[in-house]
Amino acid sequence: MFAAPRRLALAAALSLATLLVLPAAARAETITVFAAASLKTALDGIVADWNAETGNTAVVSYAGSSALAKQIQEGAPADVFISAAVNWMDTLEEGKLIRPGTRVDLLGNSIVLVAHGAEAAPVEIAPGFDLAGMLGGNKLAMALVDSVPAGVYGKAALMSLGVWEAVAPKVAQADNVRAALALVATGEAPMGIVYATDAAAEPAVSVVGAFPADSHPAIVYPAAVIAESAKPEAEAFLTYLSGAKARAAFEGQGFTVLEK
Repeated sequence: MFAAPRRLALAAALSLATLLVLPAAARAETITVFAAASLKTALDGIVADWNAETGNTAVVSYAGSSALAKQIQEGAPADVFISAAVNWMDTLEEGKLIRPGTRVDLLGNSIVLVAHGAEAAPVEIAPGFDLAGMLGGNKLAMALVDSVPAGVYGKAALMSLGVWEAVAPKVAQADNVRAALALVATGEAPMGIVYATDAAAEPAVSVVGAFPADSHPAIVYPAAVIAESAKPEAEAFLTYLSGAKARAAFEGQGFTVLEK
């Protein structure tokens, strides 16, 4: 005689539990992050933490900063952009494509000369060093030297050191810095110029030399929320990137976290 009341009580309890869960589920949101390819190793872990902690989902599209900025200019549905160079963020800001007040200089980096293999001999990087001679008939892997930040920084450094003209015919350009790194890791190119953080993420290459900081423009990664984003979670994610947990992850990959 008590079966029906028990069933009713159970149904009521389940209904209450459903009502308690639904508001949290309704708040869960997916945001799209456009990020420079060099951020992948660190950012993948940070995104996994943010997803787990918030119940939201950040989906990251990695590519060269120039390609991502152009996609945003063409209306790609991004919520957050993290560039490896200030000029591409400047371009979006001038076009009123980022939300005012959200831009922040997030990270710093450096560029290095890498060689295939885990124990390559070190190279003294100094004005006039014979990089072309070291390459012989082989190629130097670089990201696109006129548009992708890692390539732009690398070209600037080689020009500053007076070796660009000799090296330019030997450069194999890749769409982004991780693609350039892969050419060296697989041995398709014996040497390449990448970020120090990329080199740290790839055991199949050795850092054989570091380019002087004054040989190229300062490497700064700005981040901002895209103006067309209607998702408050985008700003929350940007704030998370400046938090202690994200900071530790970035520093663990060799980035410099810029002071706010």
